[in-house]
Amino acid sequence: MFPPFDYFTYLRVRDSKRRQRADRFAALSPEYHAPFSTYDKIIINKPIEELVEEIQKGLISPVEVLRAYGKVAVKAHEKTNCVTELLLPEAETWVESEVNLKGPLAGLPVSLKDSVQVKGFDITVGYARFAGKPYKDDGPMVKLLKDAGAVPYAKTALPITLLSFESTNGLWGRCLNPHVPEYSPGGSTGGEGALLALGGRIGIGSDVAGSVRVPAAWSGIYALRCSTGRWPKVGMNTSMAGQEGVASVFSPMARTLNDLAYFTRSIIQMQPWKYDYTVHPISWRTDLENEPMGKKLKIGLMLSDGVVPPSPAIERALSTTVAALTAAGHTVTEITPPAGADPFSGLDLASQLLNSDGCKTFNSHFYSFEPSDPGAAQLTAVANLPRCLRYLYYLYVRYIKRDVKWAILLRNFGPKFAADQWKLVSRRESFRAIWHEWWDAESQQYDFILCPANATPALPHNAMHDAVSSCGYTFLWNLLDYPAGVMPVSHVDAARDALDAPYKTVLKRLGCDNGVARGGWKHYDAAKMAGLPTAIQIVGRRWQEEKVLGCMAVVEKALEDRGEKYALIELD
Repeated sequence: MFPPFDYFTYLRVRDSKRRQRADRFAALSPEYHAPFSTYDKIIINKPIEELVEEIQKGLISPVEVLRAYGKVAVKAHEKTNCVTELLLPEAETWVESEVNLKGPLAGLPVSLKDSVQVKGFDITVGYARFAGKPYKDDGPMVKLLKDAGAVPYAKTALPITLLSFESTNGLWGRCLNPHVPEYSPGGSTGGEGALLALGGRIGIGSDVAGSVRVPAAWSGIYALRCSTGRWPKVGMNTSMAGQEGVASVFSPMARTLNDLAYFTRSIIQMQPWKYDYTVHPISWRTDLENEPMGKKLKIGLMLSDGVVPPSPAIERALSTTVAALTAAGHTVTEITPPAGADPFSGLDLASQLLNSDGCKTFNSHFYSFEPSDPGAAQLTAVANLPRCLRYLYYLYVRYIKRDVKWAILLRNFGPKFAADQWKLVSRRESFRAIWHEWWDAESQQYDFILCPANATPALPHNAMHDAVSSCGYTFLWNLLDYPAGVMPVSHVDAARDALDAPYKTVLKRLGCDNGVARGGWKHYDAAKMAGLPTAIQIVGRRWQEEKVLGCMAVVEKALEDRGEKYALIELD
């Protein structure tokens, strides 16, 4: 059907997919809808190594484990609308016939971002146009998981376009934060964040500007953004096929740090380069993972990216972490980013690289009037401005409103010719070289960089209309292709984390009164955010995922020794 009449196709497909999902949940056997038993809770909270060993020895049935986590999926979906495709009926068959129960992930249920290829199911990535086209075979990632012993049991929510810290689309609806439902669970892997926070074990998401790390930060779980080539990516779909200026990477997520480390280690020990040609044959280096243990670390602190300062709740999470690390004998020093490659320059460069097609590709998949993401709609509006109007807008913002940072982002945001794209890639490589040399210098031999995962805790639904550009704390490390882990620290406190003046006044006082910061802080309200997680980010050098996980373990121990270990959501 041709536009605009294809709107009716969108409505028909949307209603059909939602009805199919509801029918699959309703058709589950009664035990999936029963309350958690004491045995279920033992399974869900058992250390991952013990659970795998007991499954391999036949002491616990993998079907019992699957059904316990099936209950998690049912209850989490009821609370947050986090599941797109329910795989449980098929999973019961897979665990009996296709899953290698001798593998390192024997019998462990794993949830997957909607964009992962599973046989018999669509990859819609939130677009109605991609529905009704189930794949005949598993993608390489799912084949690897089954060979490792894992059991895929659910695909999870994301935002249409995949370019948002929301997880909403017209096809599946809105995913809610597991702590405060009026807020976003993060994006674009927000469904994973919600499911894992509510009792899921391990999952897989993708990250091009923070899409596993922000859901981890906003939902209160753990995630590791891997460098390109360390984690499989073939057999996944995206809204921006061919975009390689800032590469999207698939990466692990988990409810606990121990689960995250075990999952990451297990997948890489499976030699994923045998399944996916994009993976580098870099074996797991246990010595690198253990290197941070038992020694005093040198830590660089990036308190602010110079664009959007951390809000009081996030600043408190950082100060709590710094105090714990200092008490443990580690050295924490605030860094000065290298000249010529500061975080704002990185944000400007990464934004141009990511959307060098002028937002054409991700918009090409919509049916007429199919709702877009508010943030993606803002990006599209700016990208589609005629060049002369964009320049006039730039002049107005820079010289009338005197907002230099916002003006620079506006001026260069738009479609690029191939020659312009090549120049941007050349600038990216120079940017990376500067940081590499900076970190190599004797004065900067940091074990890791500590910084916010985002300037604020979770934002309310539709806030991406204002905050879509406030992603510098994660986007910078995508541009540099550095591994970065996120871990929760505490929760927002209505009194301790309140602003002492209107947010614009505070930003002026901090010297950050720019459009990006105002968009990021506009919805900050400690009273309404009370109970939402706060988190930090731990950044390492390229292809050193093992050391990042080791450093995360050091940080968690330091917090625990100070009585500050994060409290997970308890099962109902």
